[in-house]
Amino acid sequence: MGKNTHVRSGDISIVGSRQHKDFDEYLLPKTEWNRIQQSDTKLAVSTSVNEYLEERIESLSQRLQWVSENADVLAGVNLENGKFHVERLEKDVPDEAREFSLSLYELLPRVKLTDLLMEVAQWTGFHEEFVHASTNRSPNDEETTVLLATLMAMGTNVGLTKMAEATPGISYRQMANVAQWRLYEDAMNKAQAVLVNFHHRLALPSFWGDGTTSSSDGMRVQIGVAALHADANPHYGTGKGATIYRFVSDQFSSFYTKVINTNSRDAVHVIDGLLHHETDLAIEEHYTDTAGYTDQVFGLTHLLGFRFAPRLRDLSDSKLYTFGKPTEFPKLEKLLRGQIGTKVIRENYDDVLRLAHSIREGLVSASLIMGKLGSYSRQNSVATALREMGRIEKTNFILDYLSNETLRRRIHRGLNKGEAMNALARAIFFGKYGELRERALQDQLQRASALNILINAISVWNTVYLAKATEFKRKAGTLNEDLLNHISPLGWEHINFLGEYTFNSKLPETVNGLRPLRIQ
Repeated sequence: MGKNTHVRSGDISIVGSRQHKDFDEYLLPKTEWNRIQQSDTKLAVSTSVNEYLEERIESLSQRLQWVSENADVLAGVNLENGKFHVERLEKDVPDEAREFSLSLYELLPRVKLTDLLMEVAQWTGFHEEFVHASTNRSPNDEETTVLLATLMAMGTNVGLTKMAEATPGISYRQMANVAQWRLYEDAMNKAQAVLVNFHHRLALPSFWGDGTTSSSDGMRVQIGVAALHADANPHYGTGKGATIYRFVSDQFSSFYTKVINTNSRDAVHVIDGLLHHETDLAIEEHYTDTAGYTDQVFGLTHLLGFRFAPRLRDLSDSKLYTFGKPTEFPKLEKLLRGQIGTKVIRENYDDVLRLAHSIREGLVSASLIMGKLGSYSRQNSVATALREMGRIEKTNFILDYLSNETLRRRIHRGLNKGEAMNALARAIFFGKYGELRERALQDQLQRASALNILINAISVWNTVYLAKATEFKRKAGTLNEDLLNHISPLGWEHINFLGEYTFNSKLPETVNGLRPLRIQ
């Protein structure tokens, strides 16, 4: 078979399919795009390629010039032998912050998770978003109790059967009914938004952030049954699993979650979370770990108006790009290993913007279309143009990263918040040894979303009570206000996740009075 006769996955389309249709069908039709272009695209760049390139050339040149002139005095940065090395950040959390946090948590009342959920439901009304899919009715008081029990059964991964056995007055059948008719994806997202928005309006979270920055990170979970999209990954040890990919705001709220393949690159899912959460948070800057970035994600986030800021562990191997000749910047010459391809940007600029606009308007998810870009041979020019645009933004970002220690600290802090939330998530998701036992992706997402609601409910409850504890300390004259931005609402030592056990003394006293067998 000749070199050019291989059939690529993008060369086959299936009429009516969401996953396998012709590339152009995913995007806004060109006629519609041409009409919108004249008015408002909601994109963060000019629709004129000349204006776009002029602005980006100036932006990149200014940064290159500044770093080149100040290369010898950059704090914690070494630019030698064609590589750059950034020193580890020194700890900026005061030693007394931990003791201060413990002193606040010691004031918090001990609480059962069941009571915590009921309290938060009464404060926020998040349970009212679980409208019945058939009757269109919000849950009444009795249904709310069953609803919260079902959320807890799924979010702790105990499961409906065990929850029914442990909860007098609530049956498996009642919870299964709630799971089917009330815990659908849209209701989960709306309930989550109510919790995040309530939390955002409280006073204490403003010490932790203003709700404009966020981070995302994956939590690997084993899958204990045969499931189509479960992956083996040596990085995570033995067995197959999936990843719960969670977005965390700078205020310690979890505003978006999805279940993805463990071997899927995190980067392609970043934009889904930034665009399609339903909360009031106005995210401007987003952090990920090293696995969370590609050149194309840098390009797309810029077009959509977000600042993408990954933690770069392999920084010394990163390529920097320039529009002109590397010799224009003598001190950076060895670091500038590539030139931006303006020709391919000019030729495909309109299609790249149409792609970004289609993602922005929800016509196609970023994760789906980014996965497709490389497999459509005739669309590789669009993929290449987006990659070149991303290289501009990646170079801009790396130059900012090198010259701005404050930015490096922001990224570090943001990712630490995500890691702290993963620790809480694992503590909550204790049932079935933390394994998912659902085969279908939709059922796994239902569990992950229920877990997210429990996390946000705990964050809300803790924040409300931490505010009460700080007020107590303020009146007692023992409050150190400077330490408030170092505490977190993710503590759980005071929360009983396990429920309570009752011992019945009136049970049979001898082996002659045994319980009957379960004969069908």
